[in-house]
Amino acid sequence: MIETVFRCDELPRADRFDFWREQMAKLMAPMEMSTEHTGDFRGQVRILEVGAAHVWPTKFHPMTFRRTPKLIRQSDPELYHFSFLEGANLQVSQAREEAAHSAGGLYVVDTSRPYDCVAFGGPPQGVGLEIPKALIPVPHDRIDRLLARPIPGRDGVGALLTGFLSRLSADSDSYRPSDGPRLGSVLIDLTTAVLAHAVEAEDAVPPESRRRTLTLRVQNFIQRNLHDPELTPAAVAAAHHISVSYLHRLFRDQDTTVSGWIRRQRLDRVRHDLADPGLAAAPLHEVAARWGFAHPAVFSRAFRAAYGMPPSDYRQLALRTPVPDAPPWRPAGTGPGPFVPPPSSGTS
Repeated sequence: MIETVFRCDELPRADRFDFWREQMAKLMAPMEMSTEHTGDFRGQVRILEVGAAHVWPTKFHPMTFRRTPKLIRQSDPELYHFSFLEGANLQVSQAREEAAHSAGGLYVVDTSRPYDCVAFGGPPQGVGLEIPKALIPVPHDRIDRLLARPIPGRDGVGALLTGFLSRLSADSDSYRPSDGPRLGSVLIDLTTAVLAHAVEAEDAVPPESRRRTLTLRVQNFIQRNLHDPELTPAAVAAAHHISVSYLHRLFRDQDTTVSGWIRRQRLDRVRHDLADPGLAAAPLHEVAARWGFAHPAVFSRAFRAAYGMPPSDYRQLALRTPVPDAPPWRPAGTGPGPFVPPPSSGTS
């Protein structure tokens, strides 16, 4: 992904807020901005180009944003701007709707319509997401009902979107430029599902978007239940009220099987633990059982098949070879597989 970072902390104090205001006007839709912290303003923003979407991890001193009809006439990128708050509070108004938002909250505004946003109660911190309106298949008149209102971001489909945004922001340097378009498609699908669910317009979501969103929900469920040795395709299908055959079709689209995907995720977690010096004394069977491998012999065969060596040899090699952190989970097909340490050179 392409990432741009700018901060104003290193500038003279008197110049910081003017610099911030100028940069934000160039990078986002033009807005009027004011703050009580002009003498000591601090702010940082990263812009991640994720296909057609842009993700904005940011933190700044409390301030007021205002997008006026005059500014809209001057420039309108025609975007939906989503904000996921990780800290502080905001008061947002648009389309005759006014609402307060706190940490964990999610809301959307339309850059084509005037809005006001007041940040208070400490430096706001969170992740913004901008998507061209033309790429959201939910009818825009239905989305109008949601503008400025709180959208659940801690459970259901909303939690998938906010969790994906947080992980993407935290691990941005782990992705390749070629991952951007694929991850952008995931973001658009998740955002569409969140909006459709919020306005009960699921019929407006294309079948392909619904299928990809369901796949993400299933994968997220599997990630959270890898420790359970009873995590089988039948159990996964039952938890999502779909047939086992339909579940298999979802994963066939991802060029893998359900059982194969579960096994790969478990092996990757075990591999990470085997390279952890803090777990060096833990017996192999306990490490394996922690991630759902109930039978040591089955685990050993699967590990050797995946990584070309027994788990005991891997642990010895990994603990004396600098091993990078396990790569972040990516939706199937969006990135490389797990790291495997290089063959031993014969030195210790």
